Amino acid sequence: MMETIQIRRGRILHQLRKRTIKNFIDLLILLRLQEKPMSGYDIITLIFENFGFLPSSGSIYSTLYALEREGLIKGRWNSKKRLYTLTEKGQETARLALALSSNIEKLIQNIFKDQIT
Repeated sequence: MMETIQIRRGRILHQLRKRTIKNFIDLLILLRLQEKPMSGYDIITLIFENFGFLPSSGSIYSTLYALEREGLIKGRWNSKKRLYTLTEKGQETARLALALSSNIEKLIQNIFKDQIT
């Protein structure tokens, strides 16, 4: 019985992590692009290695295209792959997201605050 609960908790945690990453994928991309230029494949690999699930290429590339349309990132071809970098607007957005990270944490904590027993 205890093992079943632990397995169930692990599945729930995995699903919550997956949902959180999907909801914040744009911010995750902006924050990672602060470190270095990356391709869509690099981002997919990074998410898999750091968060334990494989996002669809469609969701990653549609997010990249949306960020590019918003003027937050810029893509350029480098041999066989397209590398994305932050624009000035993207850098400012990433800085703002970092400055607001404690507010985001509090928001998430408040969602669960009255529910934890």
